[in-house]
Amino acid sequence: MWRNRLALLALLLLAVGVLPPASSLYGVTGEESLLAQIRGFGQWIYTSVRPPLQLAPSAVETHDVSPFAINTFLELEVEPEKRLRSLQEIEAAGFGMIRQQFTWSDIEIQGKNDFEDCRNPEIGCISAWLKYDNIVDLAEQQGLEILARLDHPPAWSRALPPEESGYFGPPDRVSDYGDYVAAVANRYQGRIRFYQLWNEPNIYPEWGEQTVSPEDFVPFLCEGYARIKAIDPQALVVAPAVSPTIALNYRDLNNLVYLQRLYDAGGGACFDILAAQGYGLFSGAQDYRLRPTVINYPHHLFLRDVMVVNGDSHKPIWITELGWNTVPDDLPPAFGQVNLEQQGRYAVEAYQRLQADWPWVEVGGYWFYKRPSDSEIDQPFYYFRLVEPDFTPMPAYEMVQDYLTEGAAFEPRPSWWYGWQAVRHWLVLSGAGYLFWYVLTGLWIGQRPEDR
Repeated sequence: MWRNRLALLALLLLAVGVLPPASSLYGVTGEESLLAQIRGFGQWIYTSVRPPLQLAPSAVETHDVSPFAINTFLELEVEPEKRLRSLQEIEAAGFGMIRQQFTWSDIEIQGKNDFEDCRNPEIGCISAWLKYDNIVDLAEQQGLEILARLDHPPAWSRALPPEESGYFGPPDRVSDYGDYVAAVANRYQGRIRFYQLWNEPNIYPEWGEQTVSPEDFVPFLCEGYARIKAIDPQALVVAPAVSPTIALNYRDLNNLVYLQRLYDAGGGACFDILAAQGYGLFSGAQDYRLRPTVINYPHHLFLRDVMVVNGDSHKPIWITELGWNTVPDDLPPAFGQVNLEQQGRYAVEAYQRLQADWPWVEVGGYWFYKRPSDSEIDQPFYYFRLVEPDFTPMPAYEMVQDYLTEGAAFEPRPSWWYGWQAVRHWLVLSGAGYLFWYVLTGLWIGQRPEDR
């Protein structure tokens, strides 16, 4: 009798361990087709036998900031009127922050300490700061905070020509990068609160024509961090988002390996916030499957685990880029492929999940608002846009706007949810283990004595 009761208990433990986090297969897998949903549910069950990630949901320290950000390319807009209109429509959509590049090669163009822009002979030399001053002014007028992305060194900062060093490769001298960071922080002290040092240094071509190396990047990160803090102690430094790649070669390095090596090299002391990218690629935001060799929207949970293991559980994560790509059929789906309705629906669900499931994620940055023209219409990258170059809104813009401006409703997970995730695999393993023993011993007991 006791064996049967324990078997029922084991079945209960097993059922609780594999309990899906939603009431539908779509809500578990983020997949649209039934076959993919069934396959995805099997993969979800597989996650229940893996050791849990260390997420420390209650340990994170957050800041007074809007969770809704969007990436902009305002430095490419020639007309100030278009910058203003962009920011007005971004604010009207409910976003509270822009992630905007303050391009080093566009600020200190010709040489060290040369902040003159003489590239247009028709107007002569003007201050290279004027355009960026205008962006900061307009953002303040619209009540938008700025995450300033600081990267893209000018050609003069490297001895080798761009064809050999790479157009995005690091400068030869760490101090040159520090001086540029300090120049931006000094100019906008008290006006810009958040600075991101570099972007995706773990992939090509963001680290130039050289082997990706977190050990070589850490001096740049720490130099920029120290220079910003010396000028504005209240400013916060965001580490560069490591690109979500599983590659292991000299040009592209697995993001989890890169982050751990960055910690090993001392980089953990040189940022206040970690950044991640949140691309769903071929599945939606409701995908709960976790496999380190597969990139999906919740992939950043593995980064959070690395942070906690390295003593950084108090630091939040910002998802600086999130979105789904609507590339047409005649172009390669390099970043996945969804339709226009899915793009908007997934984006809304991404913000809902960010707010409901992940207390360590403080900001989600939509990728991206618009490009200045349609000259890149033949590139898959172009089809992340929220608005056309002529300001025609995509369906995703209206769907995201409705969500953000109507109160961004979401249902936060109760505290027991995180406890359940931490013990799921123990429930499954103990329940399955006893049932296996139960079946084996049942077969043995059922044999005739002379057959034992």
